[in-house]
Amino acid sequence: MANGSASEQLVAGEAPLTRRDLSDIADMIYADAGIFLNESKASLVYSRLSKRLRKIGLTSFRDYCDLVSSERGAEERREMLSQLTTNFTKFYRERHHFEHFASDVLPPLMARAKTGGRVRIWSSACSLGHEPYSLAMTILSAFPDASNYDFKLLASDIDPKVVASASEGIYTADAIEPVGPQFRNDYFNDLGRGKFQVKQNVKDLISFRELNLIANWPFKGKFDVIFCRNVVIYFDDATQAKIWQRYSDVLLKDGYLYIGHSERLSGSAKSRFNNVGVTAFRFEG
Repeated sequence: MANGSASEQLVAGEAPLTRRDLSDIADMIYADAGIFLNESKASLVYSRLSKRLRKIGLTSFRDYCDLVSSERGAEERREMLSQLTTNFTKFYRERHHFEHFASDVLPPLMARAKTGGRVRIWSSACSLGHEPYSLAMTILSAFPDASNYDFKLLASDIDPKVVASASEGIYTADAIEPVGPQFRNDYFNDLGRGKFQVKQNVKDLISFRELNLIANWPFKGKFDVIFCRNVVIYFDDATQAKIWQRYSDVLLKDGYLYIGHSERLSGSAKSRFNNVGVTAFRFEG
């Protein structure tokens, strides 16, 4: 039977997506991850999830919604989130952030670590690993023995599949092109057939973890630097304001927050940060 009348359909196809289907999916994604979907995303939702329907043998989005909203569909609900999460990234994306980090932020952190101090950096939406590895290479180029000190980088993402891929650290030749020849030689092993893997000394700086930004954060200490780039754009205004406040709660005074080029600080936390570069902010406490 057709999945809703034509007037209800947002996207027609073998398994049409109706307004009710999209609303139910959007509610689940918002509850699980804080991601805001409206009807402008109907085609994206259809293109990504229709493949899942075919794979698991369902013929309607209504049946799919019934599945992922049930206890027996918990695993498929996680898969739905994975399919609807955007993971576009690249090494040294928004390079000005890494230049600012290297010139203005890293030197005092190195000095503190060398005198026995603690340094913590968080790549809070690490996706496939390009951001934390870019940070680690930036650190190691100035501080080759950083892993011998209390100098750690946490890399987290909501999607366990991308966390697993990031921790493996295998990339194509095209993917590592922005790294540059010297860093490619210093920090990657050539696996052959156009594949390269991050060397162990780079991995030693990083702990990869699955973490949901709108859930509880299991942190005991605070961070010196947080990268949260190109993720809050998928949240509504209220959720964005909460996220900025939570970052301010886990940053040390005079710590740094880097956000995406299309993102803006908002809410009560905004007044607690001082703009020190292009979408780079120092926490004033």
